[in-house]
Amino acid sequence: MSFPHVKPVQQLALTEAKAEWDDLADQIRAHDKHYYQNDAPLISDAEYDGLRLRLQDLEAQFPQLQTSESPTQKVGAEASATFSKVRHSVPMLSLGNAFTIDDVTDFIAFIRKYLGAYDAPFAGEALLNFVCEPKIDGLSFSARYEKGQFVRGATRGDGEVGEDITANLKTLQGFPLTLTGDDVPAVLEVRGEVYMSHADFEALNNKRIAADEPKFANPRNAAAGSLRQLNAQITAERRLKFFVYGWGEVGDDTLAHITSHWEFRQKLKSWGFQIIDDKELAQLRVGDNTIVAYYHNVQRLRPTLDYDIDGVVYKVDNLILQKRLGSVGRAPRWAIAHKFPAEQAQTVVESIDIQVGRTGSLTPVARLKPVNVGGVMVGNATLHNEDEIARKDVRVGNTVVVQRAGDVIPQVVEVDKSKRPENSVAYVFPDHCPVCGSFAVREAGEVAKRCTGGLLCEAQLLERLRHFVSRNAMDLEGLGEKQMEAFWRDGLIKTVADIYDLPSRYAEIEKREGWGKKSADNLMTAIEKSRYAQLEKFIFALGIRHVGEITGKVLARHYSSCSAWFAAMQALPLGGDVRSDLDNIDGIGPKVVAALSDFFREPHNIDIVQSLVSALHIQDAQAVAAHSVVAGKTVVFTGTLVRLSRNEAKSRAESLGAKVASSVSAKTDYVVAGEDAGSKLKAARELGVTILSESEWLDLIDSTKD
Repeated sequence: MSFPHVKPVQQLALTEAKAEWDDLADQIRAHDKHYYQNDAPLISDAEYDGLRLRLQDLEAQFPQLQTSESPTQKVGAEASATFSKVRHSVPMLSLGNAFTIDDVTDFIAFIRKYLGAYDAPFAGEALLNFVCEPKIDGLSFSARYEKGQFVRGATRGDGEVGEDITANLKTLQGFPLTLTGDDVPAVLEVRGEVYMSHADFEALNNKRIAADEPKFANPRNAAAGSLRQLNAQITAERRLKFFVYGWGEVGDDTLAHITSHWEFRQKLKSWGFQIIDDKELAQLRVGDNTIVAYYHNVQRLRPTLDYDIDGVVYKVDNLILQKRLGSVGRAPRWAIAHKFPAEQAQTVVESIDIQVGRTGSLTPVARLKPVNVGGVMVGNATLHNEDEIARKDVRVGNTVVVQRAGDVIPQVVEVDKSKRPENSVAYVFPDHCPVCGSFAVREAGEVAKRCTGGLLCEAQLLERLRHFVSRNAMDLEGLGEKQMEAFWRDGLIKTVADIYDLPSRYAEIEKREGWGKKSADNLMTAIEKSRYAQLEKFIFALGIRHVGEITGKVLARHYSSCSAWFAAMQALPLGGDVRSDLDNIDGIGPKVVAALSDFFREPHNIDIVQSLVSALHIQDAQAVAAHSVVAGKTVVFTGTLVRLSRNEAKSRAESLGAKVASSVSAKTDYVVAGEDAGSKLKAARELGVTILSESEWLDLIDSTKD
């Protein structure tokens, strides 16, 4: 997969790679939440796969970027707090992806090379058997049986912990609650995929349209949303189906008598599970020289199926070899998913609209003459950004190739210029937000234009409100996501400043469904408490682009008081001494200066901040102990601290005027090494940075006299 306008990883400096890694990791985590928890993906599977591939390339070129928290080391997303959590006795891994025949060839070559260390013939011409199966595009599940009785069901979750969907699984058509046969293991966990047929999907959407409810985007979303219902009766009404394809924990000595994946598959069927056994789609035991032929055959049959598949899966058949190969990160080495290419069709662009995202990004969308793409009528397609429109030269009235990549959000692939009308004109991307009319700016090195409307733009407002009241910002307990969205929807809150007018609407809030006197009182107490927020938290709460918690602290300490900071910010767009002053603050870069200037250029942002300043009692920044021995020093904490938590250590260092960094460089003054310190300790030694134990660090800072 290509990444237009992205520099090859081999040409990146470490600082550039780290910045891109941080951005990609945040994007992937957000998309994981939308896909696995909300059952509402925002991008196509192909676009998501592209993000992951780029992240993998960055980590391959810069191994120091990969940590245990990297998305490449994770499976899915954390289980939702709405459901009870279930810990899988055997982790539910995900699969690596192959997109081309060369990828499959490389996968087989890797297996041969890896197994050659155990058994020389596998590095040569010995036949390596695989089990092949269609990859169902649904929601993965695990079902546990004890003494043949179904006892618990769970989603994949993050691979370690999933959501308890026991009651919902019982409603699936043909789902066995009691297993048949005399050889059922005492404990058996099976893994499978829940899906919705095309016929049932169409019937469900027709029913939702009749009830004036939003349609599901595709069968996968419908199946996932239906299976994760708190009311199992709703799940039962959705007519979900399932296939079983593998297993987790198996008790007794069952596996000691079974040597292949194929054999165990037959056992699953004999115990009462549904598996894919259509004569043309049934799992095949084939040699590695014929698996691609299976892929092409399944691809040919894909349009005839009554359920969605997005590729095929190849699994090493021999269970002993599977065990030898093991897994790495989030995926087994012995299996891979060979994804289908996106389906395409031609149509005409009737108009180009601009949508404003929750973070202010302007995304162009092509409104198309509806066209059938892979069995689905498509009327809209993403154009990604300004550069992509220019690169492809997409114009209103043009004939374009549309692609359903991953069957989620269609995209325009290219323009058929041979069919371009003579009066066609190039599209001019707007420089103002279509929602609020504020300037739309594009920062150097970025592809997206963003609205600077900030606190007023309705497209961004709900996200801004949620951020404003969050724990690390104004920490306004009692006003969570659902309550905030309800207040916004019902007109109680239109801007962040309206939060502090809520006490005047106490009687109205008390009478709202689900509230009452106690809840309303708690909210009033939380609002009153938040009026006395620290300056650094207030600055962070405003949600200004590039102004995170650390930058908020730097600004707060520099200006000390809210009045001084606000006066400087109002003067910033005019340039002069304020801009020079900001440029000279250590830790404040050009992007932050530009973002602050853009934000305070908009009069309505200033008006809202002024309203907040008038309604609140923002506390001055805590004075830094200028005489502290660590004032102005840069410190990095690594490893496990015993006497202090990491947050306590960081907070205390900053209160003494030290700057806490996340990585070691030549500018680092101290590295405080706890137990099991790793790469940062090594880097400190190589750079000659002073290394202190936790005790030595505490002795040093305790030497500061008040």
